[in-house]
Amino acid sequence: MRDPTIVYELRNVSKTYRNEGKDFTALRDVSFSIREGEIFGIIGMSGAGKSTLVRTLNRLTEVSSGSVSYYGRDLAELKPRELRTVRRSIAMIFQNFNLLRQRTVIKNVEQPLRIAGIGRRERKEIARKMLEVVGLSEKEKEYPARLSGGQQQRVAIARALAADPKVLLCDEATSALDPKITGEILELLQKINRERKLTIVIITHEMSVVERICDRVAIIEDGNLAEVGDVKEVFRAPKSRAAKKLVFPSNPYDPSDENSRLIRIAFDGLSAKEPLIADLVATTGQKVNILSANTKSVGGVGYGQMVLELPPAKSDQDIVTEYFRSKGLAISEVNDE
Repeated sequence: MRDPTIVYELRNVSKTYRNEGKDFTALRDVSFSIREGEIFGIIGMSGAGKSTLVRTLNRLTEVSSGSVSYYGRDLAELKPRELRTVRRSIAMIFQNFNLLRQRTVIKNVEQPLRIAGIGRRERKEIARKMLEVVGLSEKEKEYPARLSGGQQQRVAIARALAADPKVLLCDEATSALDPKITGEILELLQKINRERKLTIVIITHEMSVVERICDRVAIIEDGNLAEVGDVKEVFRAPKSRAAKKLVFPSNPYDPSDENSRLIRIAFDGLSAKEPLIADLVATTGQKVNILSANTKSVGGVGYGQMVLELPPAKSDQDIVTEYFRSKGLAISEVNDE
């Protein structure tokens, strides 16, 4: 099996802005790659640097140091004409849709084709095919103001696909939508990725979005790359503080003792069928306090997680953690977070 083609290769990317004589570093020494055909997530809280990062992917922002390569070519070395060609192969959709309000749906979808000089008959044919892809064929004569938020985002996706891009960048594309519509848009993106083999990069602050459809994820915190890896593995065994904050249950813990040791265990659907806690007691005689528990779908696979308060004695704690490790479960410390 051949190695996957690398679409983006970021090497030691840093970006510093100067404002009123002061320097502000938005990115520090960020390195990772994005593979052809995958759905790659870039997640971070507001101000983490992810918006700056996504703008380096089509050279709307110049890096201060390091390099961003696109299919093996350093974007910084491209001449203006070459850069324009590259940008035509990279489409974007945004949180606020960015549709032209005075133009009909089909005219909006035709817009990138019009800019590219495609003839009227051909661009209308392409636009109609794209509206069919996103399930809005019957809305071609409507204006954006008459559409729901989810429908407007579907038009934006159709417009992005019209130019047959190699990459789709989604910048907080579901942030303005309610959970039900968000789910529908994510399912559509997944379908497009699967059927068109389109590389999709999703920029978001919501871990639920990443868990639902992304193959791999880069976690950005304060301009630094905190962690990068397969989404399932990051959920199962987060290594960085930033990743743990994103994947740990959000409800507060109420341990019986301020010095208690808290751990998180994560397990897939097969492990969930085992009575782990009951078996722990029966096998070791040790008891734990369940402070939090939930289940969720990560990449289409059911996962569960529990936050547990361990017995106070270290020897008993070791027995409990060894039991869970013998079951192949990932264990993360909670107290340090």
